[in-house]
Amino acid sequence: MPLLPVASALEQILSGIGSPAEEMVSVFAADGRVLTRDLAAMFTQPPFAASAMDGYAVYGQDAAPVGARWTVVGESAAGRGFAGRVGPGEAVRIFTGAPVPADCATVVIQEDVARDGDVIVATDATASGANIRRAGNDFTQGDVLLRRGHRLDPHALTLAAAMGHGEVPVARRPVVAILATGDELVPPGARPGPDQIVSSNPAGIAALVTRAGGVPLQLGIVADRMADLRAAIAQARGADILITIGGASVGDHDLVGPALKEEGIDLAFWKVAIRPGKPLMFGRLDATRVMGLPGNPVSALITARVFLVPLIHALLGIGPEARDLETAILTQPLEANGPRLHLMRAKLGRDASGVLTVTPMPSQDSSLLSALVEADCLIWREPDAALAAAGDAVRFQRL
Repeated sequence: MPLLPVASALEQILSGIGSPAEEMVSVFAADGRVLTRDLAAMFTQPPFAASAMDGYAVYGQDAAPVGARWTVVGESAAGRGFAGRVGPGEAVRIFTGAPVPADCATVVIQEDVARDGDVIVATDATASGANIRRAGNDFTQGDVLLRRGHRLDPHALTLAAAMGHGEVPVARRPVVAILATGDELVPPGARPGPDQIVSSNPAGIAALVTRAGGVPLQLGIVADRMADLRAAIAQARGADILITIGGASVGDHDLVGPALKEEGIDLAFWKVAIRPGKPLMFGRLDATRVMGLPGNPVSALITARVFLVPLIHALLGIGPEARDLETAILTQPLEANGPRLHLMRAKLGRDASGVLTVTPMPSQDSSLLSALVEADCLIWREPDAALAAAGDAVRFQRL
């Protein structure tokens, strides 16, 4: 197959995705989850006129001038409002968050009065209506305040709870099965033998899956044997996504592709015009979407950023705006690019004027994990892009 442009590959990966499956989750367990429906307020907030300060709720609508006197006839505290009536020349001791008595329209803060027994005298003027949070000042019943597709965070969850929701409708998190392949691999923490290396990719891919909103399912390391590969692939059926790492090229020991074919994969494409990460594969095994990532750790992580994360977002109902690229100013020139999209590891900064800048890492060798850790973004160099000078604007994706 010829190399597929990145945009075309993404289009095929994201095609045919419907509305996400919904489940109800407690607001105490919904951090990071994605709403599947708009949320409307079930209550008005605040439900009553409440004091914004500790002080005295005074009778009437008029301002409280210096020297004004009132007799304190009761107290209003949070959860225990004053049940009586307030008449002319009377006031109620009130605390922050407590209901303001119906006969009062102003709260004089305690620092602006002098009190002698049950009598208070204003020592500073207070405007009419001061220090009161009106009923519905924040929102009213029926207001739609959180929209479908919103990814819930501590602020949104606090709002949802205040709106009266103990549970929220959210997208079911996609299950992503992760399968590493290769005779040369040993798990993290094990000592490699001769000709072996540590299987580092699944740890990073699992973290990306979790941060994107999915649930990683580790299938472990499978040796380069057809029967073992087919058994592991069969185990992944039922997952929303199967990620294979390595073994998808064309060498004599690259058996992932043939194993998937024997299992009945409907292959959409293999090989994408991207650098690093050309040997990317995508297809379907019934309802399971299968993505074959390169075995090179840098290539695997970068292609997962570009293709896997948007797929998880789409399955969650998160719009494509979550993948928008940003623009920054180059601090050094870049050579003309070849025929593949080049994703260059880089670091962001600010110039003396505060303008956002980006500096490519000194080496773009795709075998260097240490350079990937130091980078905080990827410069997107389009295929056949001309030489870029220092000071030119380039697009980038944050890591």
